[in-house]
Amino acid sequence: MMDWTDRHCRAFHRQITRHALLYTEMVTARAIRHGDRQRLLGFTEIEQPVALQIGGSEPELLAEASKWGEDFGYREINLNVGCPSDRVQTGRFGACLMAEPELVRDCLGAMRAAVRVPVTIKCRIGIDEQDEEEDFTRFVETVMQSGVTTFIVHARKAWLKGLSPKENREVPPLNYARVYALKKKHPGLTILVNGGIETMDDAVAHLDHVDGVMLGRAAYHTPWILHEVDHRIYGAPQELDVTALDMVERMKPYISKELAEGVWLQNITRHMLGLFHGQPGGKLWRRVLSEEASKPGAGLDVLDKAAAEVASRLKPMNVAAE
Repeated sequence: MMDWTDRHCRAFHRQITRHALLYTEMVTARAIRHGDRQRLLGFTEIEQPVALQIGGSEPELLAEASKWGEDFGYREINLNVGCPSDRVQTGRFGACLMAEPELVRDCLGAMRAAVRVPVTIKCRIGIDEQDEEEDFTRFVETVMQSGVTTFIVHARKAWLKGLSPKENREVPPLNYARVYALKKKHPGLTILVNGGIETMDDAVAHLDHVDGVMLGRAAYHTPWILHEVDHRIYGAPQELDVTALDMVERMKPYISKELAEGVWLQNITRHMLGLFHGQPGGKLWRRVLSEEASKPGAGLDVLDKAAAEVASRLKPMNVAAE
């Protein structure tokens, strides 16, 4: 998610789940060629496993960007052809490319030829007037010719004409059945579903039909749900005695290091605002961080103050195993 899942966000999420594959925000291939690659691609080992998501429509540039991603240590390179923003369309990448399946195939083929790590694609079930059955089937089967076998499918159309990016996340109806049908027709593909998944119960239910689930805004706005991932999805022992307050403590070494390197506290804590979502004290947590983390020189004392405000009000947040 552009401007959201930066390295600080991923470092935070990794404290909550050890096993989930984390994705970068989308970075354009052209930016990787001409920009500050360390700023755009750099990450810390504590984030692993992490996948690089890139955008573009030029096979040579995408191949080059993929190689840079592999060299930086990413475990997967993902081509995003699902983002519907105006900025993306102007640059001829994102969801508008679903109208050009042959080009997407060629882009992915070039990317696969350039790297040894897995190359995957994220897409929608269609755009604008495309048919969710015939056109989506043609898109997938054309893209399969590249050798890519993992599809992350946002189960909505993207309406590039008439809807804003926010509306495109909410207005087009979800059609999970279409994603399930793709897996049924092509059982050899690895299919992950995305879109409108708000709870871990929802995620687990989808696994009866597809191979995996991608969480976006739910993971960002209510990050504590990620605490269930390792146990319920990956079968790891459940940490019954761990609370959201422990995540604050786990973040302190990372925050201290970043502050010492000149990073402002707000750049990190903005990703932590939803940690106590729906819990007593959650509003106080958000208020302290929002008001004080942006001040020059703000440090761990702000985090301690926010945590102290909620500690006496926080209800147990553990989820019992079923």
